[in-house]
Amino acid sequence: MSLVELIAQADERGLAASGLACLDRCVPLLGGDDEVLRPLWAGLVDDGEGWGEKVAKVRGELAPAASESESESDSGSDGDVRFGSGPGSGSGSGPGSGAGGDEEIVVLARRMLDAVPLERSGEALRAWADVCSVSALRIHQLLDPLDAGGDDSVAACRAGRTEGASHLVAAELRRQVVVLELLAQHGASGVRQALGVSTEGRRVLRAVVSRRARGARR
Repeated sequence: MSLVELIAQADERGLAASGLACLDRCVPLLGGDDEVLRPLWAGLVDDGEGWGEKVAKVRGELAPAASESESESDSGSDGDVRFGSGPGSGSGSGPGSGAGGDEEIVVLARRMLDAVPLERSGEALRAWADVCSVSALRIHQLLDPLDAGGDDSVAACRAGRTEGASHLVAAELRRQVVVLELLAQHGASGVRQALGVSTEGRRVLRAVVSRRARGARR
């Protein structure tokens, strides 16, 4: 079953987990702590009480000023998510190379955060899950210098046509599918496993961004 079909058939908890997992994997791009979304993950196990308040709190913690502060850090650690900083930031031949791709990556990550619905209703969650799915795949596409695809190839991947997809994009697609399958099969008891899948993906993204930043500084 394709990703588009899985999202179309998912219930409210599955849709919320799908969107949340995509956003969670991309939190490093917003300068956020790895635990910042944990209250929302915990809310997937219950009936969603206080969801709107938790969303507002997360948005406050991931406000643009915090992201800018992180991007200006000179720590050079594996958590460094600086984009377009340094004399070599425009080098490289990949589609995501340079400040233009960097800016789009951050815009896409923030779009996921801004689109989180304040109410856990089916249609709002489905729209959010779609936004997050497309944005996360596009982010991974931009981060992979070997992927020359665009919006059309993202749509093809979501429809199950993965020919030509780079390793990074294909891995992100698999994570999105696995999260939806876990929630469809196990309901609330699948949340913990979905969180584990998301955590693994966040580590991969953080490592990719760190290598990219080190290359830009050379």
